[in-house]
Amino acid sequence: MLSSDTDLSRNWFTQGGAAYARFRPDYPPQLHAFLASLSPANSIALDVGCGNGQLTLGLAKHFTAVIGLDPSADQIAHAPRHKRINYLVAPAERIPLPENSVDLITAAQAAHWFNLPAFYTEVRRVAIPGGALALTSYGVLELEPGLDERFSLFYHEEIGQYWPPQRKLVDMGYATIDFPFTEHPAPALEISRRWDLAELLGYLSTWSAVRQARDAGRQDILQAFSREMSEAWGDSSDKRLVRWPVNMRIGRL
Repeated sequence: MLSSDTDLSRNWFTQGGAAYARFRPDYPPQLHAFLASLSPANSIALDVGCGNGQLTLGLAKHFTAVIGLDPSADQIAHAPRHKRINYLVAPAERIPLPENSVDLITAAQAAHWFNLPAFYTEVRRVAIPGGALALTSYGVLELEPGLDERFSLFYHEEIGQYWPPQRKLVDMGYATIDFPFTEHPAPALEISRRWDLAELLGYLSTWSAVRQARDAGRQDILQAFSREMSEAWGDSSDKRLVRWPVNMRIGRL
């Protein structure tokens, strides 16, 4: 077990921007290959709202060039470098690329933050005819029995009020967003990891709802959850299965 509430707080309540690069899960190789198969050519892929490159790096295995675009310089500073990847600091609504220049456009765990009409206008401008758009998200994580019940209570009830309204779009797999494109079916995929307790809590530290709860002075919620999860986990170094369903909206341009 982790040693105390104080240590737990120090370990994950105050994570900085680098925590995204360290704890956010990468997407499976099957997703990268599927997205590449959608593209009419494999010259240039654009990953919008790329953050610190969870999806961007995988696309570099399939495209001659990949552009990672994010409005946060801090996020891009923690993104992996690769000879085929060029990172740009810019918003999704003002993509600094010429017309008809991109084969595939992706947005991973990011589209719920966009001004979608403005983003879609840019998508139509920069995509080549017949190009593809993929909005990807991963849903609420699932834990092993005996842990998942306590996590579900934390997620839905204890910090539920601190989630921004956009989070509901992620929880629903983007099924309810406006998507004015000819849709393409997507395969059933998931992300799976085997994490110890510190890795799980580190991941939770990147959530906006956790930061909002902490800023609202509700560290009691966070500390009670971490204490009870530690008790249920047993040896904190034990690796336990963590799973996320991958959801997609795929469009042709």
